[in-house]
This record gives sequence, structure tokens and C-alpha cells, in this order.
Amino acid sequence: MRPEIIVGNNQQGTEIPEAWLTALEKGGALAAQEILARHLASDDAPLPEHECVEVALVDDETSARVHEQFMGIPGETDVITFHHGEIVIGVEVAFRQAEENGEPPLRELLRYVIHGLLHLAGHEDEEPADRATMEAAQEPLVAMLWPGVAGE
Repeated sequence: MRPEIIVGNNQQGTEIPEAWLTALEKGGALAAQEILARHLASDDAPLPEHECVEVALVDDETSARVHEQFMGIPGETDVITFHHGEIVIGVEVAFRQAEENGEPPLRELLRYVIHGLLHLAGHEDEEPADRATMEAAQEPLVAMLWPGVAGE
């Protein structure tokens, strides 16, 4: 069983085409399936328990508010994951990062969905070694799923 991924566009500052939301839901569901099959980092990871994971795309203001309220860290961020099955993605952060790296914005959003799913699979990224392990799981998934999400 793979969880259903529901992507909600909860911001208005950055245009997100409806087709992108659908592509992210499809790519996220495939990523969840791959993560469940290969990348669970702990036995108590919450991802297998979820029939549905909600992804909220938010603006910088909302991202900063959630970041401060739930993590005690000021300023906007890329991804915040809640064990109850919600992933909050800072769209403006994603678009800035995509531009800096010469990436398509949709690919960066897919990366953030996968990143959040890996958190739900028990991966952490606060320590450098954990971050390297997480990125080693994340980037091959982005590369594998990107052509399908991009419609290539």
C-alpha cells in the first residue's frame, strides 16, 4: 500500500499550474512507494501508518510562522514535516533555490516532497552525516521520478 499524496496550493504569490499539482501528487505517491520499499530508516517511522499525506504549499510568511511556531527557528524554510502526515513546503524558497541551481521549479518542489517523505520514513538531517545519508536516498529518487513528473 502506498499513501495517497494530496497537494494543496495554500499561497497566492507564486503561480502554480494545476498540472504541476497533479504531477506532484503522482510523483509523491511513487516516491512514497519507493521509500516504503527501500528507505525506511527506523522501525517507528510514521510513513507506513499513513494512508494519506498532505502537502501544503505556502508562501514565505506562512513558512516563517510555522518554522518559528513549531521549531523555534525564525525565518522561512524549505520543508517542515509533521509526523501526523503533513509536509509544509515553502514555495518561494523552492523557486529561489531552483533559480540558484539552474533547476526547473517543479523539480525542486518534487525534491521537497521527497525530502518530507524521507523525514516521515525516519530520516533526519540535522547532523552532517545524517544529512549526507538523507541526500543519498533523496537525489536518486528525484532523478528516477523526475522524467515522469515532468512529462518527459
